[in-house]
Amino acid sequence: MSNSLVLVINSGSSSLKFAAIDAETGDAIISGLGECFGLPEAEISWKYNGEKTAEAIPAGGDHHQYAFGRIVKLLDSLDLSSKFVAVGHRVVAGGESFKGTVKLDEKVVEEVARLAELAPLHNKANAAGMVAAMEVFPSLPQFAIFDTAFHQTMPPKAYIYALPYELYKEHKIRRYGAHGTSHFYVSREAAKMVGKPANEGSFITVHLGNGASISAIKNGECIDTSMGLTPLAGVVMGTRCGDLDPSVIEFLMRKGWDQEKIFTTLNKKSGLLGISGKTSDMRGILEAVEAGDEAAKLAFDVFTYRVAKYIGSYIVSVGEGLDAIVFTGGIGENSMPVRHAVLDYLKVFGYVEDEKGNEAARFGASGQIAKSELFNSVALVIPTNEELVIARECVERL
Repeated sequence: MSNSLVLVINSGSSSLKFAAIDAETGDAIISGLGECFGLPEAEISWKYNGEKTAEAIPAGGDHHQYAFGRIVKLLDSLDLSSKFVAVGHRVVAGGESFKGTVKLDEKVVEEVARLAELAPLHNKANAAGMVAAMEVFPSLPQFAIFDTAFHQTMPPKAYIYALPYELYKEHKIRRYGAHGTSHFYVSREAAKMVGKPANEGSFITVHLGNGASISAIKNGECIDTSMGLTPLAGVVMGTRCGDLDPSVIEFLMRKGWDQEKIFTTLNKKSGLLGISGKTSDMRGILEAVEAGDEAAKLAFDVFTYRVAKYIGSYIVSVGEGLDAIVFTGGIGENSMPVRHAVLDYLKVFGYVEDEKGNEAARFGASGQIAKSELFNSVALVIPTNEELVIARECVERL
C-alpha cells in the first residue's frame, strides 16, 4: 500500500458513503454505504476483498453518527486508520465562495453549512460529516472538494439568469451546477479515449443517476451545465422535477400550498416517481414498461426526451469540434434502453448506434456506442469515479 491512502467521505441527507482510496493506483481498498437513514430499513454495507457485508442500523438515535462510528471501528479493525494521509469530503454546493478544493477549518465548515440554501438536501449533511471526521481524525489534514468548482469556468452568458441584475450582485442568484467531479473525471477519460490532450477535448458529458445533469465542455473547460442555482434544475431526475415554469409555484401557492409542501413535492415526489406514481428507480420503471404500464412508459419517454433535448442544445454550445457525447452515472453506465432511446433522438445529428457496443457497455465497462460522420464525433460510455478525483485532489494539496 502506497503512502497516498485517502479516506473519502460523502455525507448525504439520508446516507453516508465512504471509501479508502489509493490516490496513486486508483484502488478502492474498502468502500461502503450507510443508507435509508431515519427509516426502519436503515443499514450500512461495505465491500472488502471482493466480499460484501451488510448490517442493520438500530432504530432510534442519530443514524449519521452511528454509521460514522461503525465506519471508524471497521477501519480500525482492518488496521487502516493509521495509514490515511488525508480525508476528502465531497460537498455539493460551494457557490462563489469556493472555486476549488480547500483545506478544512471551522470557518470553511461554517460557510459550507451556510451554503445549504443552495443545496438544502446536501450541504448541511456535508458539514455534519466534516465535523464528525475532524473529531475522529483531528491530526489528519482534511479537504473539501466541491461539485460546483468544475463549473466555475462558465461564461456569464451561461450562468446569469434573466432576472434583475441586482439579485445576482446582492444574493449571488445564478447557475452553479453540480456533479462537477464526475463531469471532470469522465471528460479527462474521454480525452484519452479519443487521443487528445485534456485541454483540447470538447465533450457533452451526460451524468444520469437518481440525480442527473449534463455539461458542455470545450477545450477541457465547462462552458454550460444543466443544474442551476440548486440541483433541482435541468433534466428529469429520480424524484426531482428538473426545469419548471416558475409560475407553477405561484399557481400552487394560490391553491393554498405552503413553502414546505412545494419544496417537498418538487424535490422528493416529482421526476420519475411523480410521473410513474410507483418508483424513482429506472430499473423499476423499465420493469413496469415491460409489463405494459402506461404511466411508467410516460416517465421513461419524458426522461429520455429531455436528456436528448439538452444534448442537442449543448451541441450548439460546444460548436465545431465536438469529440464525444459521454454517458456516465448509474443509469448512463448501465441502462442500454435509456441510451438507445436518447441516441434515437440524436439521429438528426448523424449519430448511428452500435447496438453490440451499446449492449456490451454495462457493469463497469467503457466503450463506444455510436458514431456521427456528420460531426466526426462518437458517443461513449465511461464509468465515473468521483472518489478517485477527490482522493487525488487531497494528495495534490498535501
